[in-house]
Amino acid sequence: MNQPGFHSHLSVPALQFEGVSKRFAARGRSSEVLAVRDINFRVAGGEVVSIIGPSGCGKSTLLNMGAGLSRPSAGLVRVGGEPVTGPNKHVAFMLQKDLLMPWRTIAENVEFGLELRAVATQRRQEVSHRLLQQCHLQGFEKHYPHQLSGGMRQRAAMARTLAVDPLVLLMDEPFSALDAQTKMILQQDLAQTVAREGKTMVFITHDLAEAAALSDRILVMSERPGTFIEEIAVDMPDRDNPMQRRKHTRLSELVSHLMSLLKLDAHSKVH
Repeated sequence: MNQPGFHSHLSVPALQFEGVSKRFAARGRSSEVLAVRDINFRVAGGEVVSIIGPSGCGKSTLLNMGAGLSRPSAGLVRVGGEPVTGPNKHVAFMLQKDLLMPWRTIAENVEFGLELRAVATQRRQEVSHRLLQQCHLQGFEKHYPHQLSGGMRQRAAMARTLAVDPLVLLMDEPFSALDAQTKMILQQDLAQTVAREGKTMVFITHDLAEAAALSDRILVMSERPGTFIEEIAVDMPDRDNPMQRRKHTRLSELVSHLMSLLKLDAHSKVH
């Protein structure tokens, strides 16, 4: 078994978990539930790491702690070398639901984080215009969320996530509610944007092919209490081109290996 290691070539990782465990109070139980235990990993600047594991193993709990929305019961989380003690302006979080504000136009939604940071109007508009072009939403700036398809709303959510220029992107199954074709197109857009912008990303997914297509490394978690049981280097080129990676014979080998680790069979719900 390959334990997750400390492979960063940088002296200060973009994201680091040091001996992290998390307990939750459980309704109707006198004792707490241990969600994750003894989590140690680091993500280098510009690296993309996917986390997979059984439902309920604590994947989303890790991202919540990385974003500062939840505190570890033990251990320490760092972003850019600094301890995370609360919501962190260097981290952006994208979820399965787009969470766009229906009363704001698409451009206004993209600008919202910059507005909270008191960025000047002209600069906000410049950033919004650039990102909406990159996300293929030019011409829809003045539309409202209800006027867009699900895929277009996720593109807008992606632009909003990138607008604040985060050090770390945390992605919690952002494409799982989309149809297969739209999902692959958005995977391609995300991969190219992350590569172009040099962003660091941690990506949660139940889609094993998605993990292999998007990542530099895949971390595999156990059943709850979740801990890492294996780290897999994705030894394929073209991380910025997941459609090309999907044609690579190595991808099917990686997916088969991941299925065996998760004890899945050919009839399980993986894509």
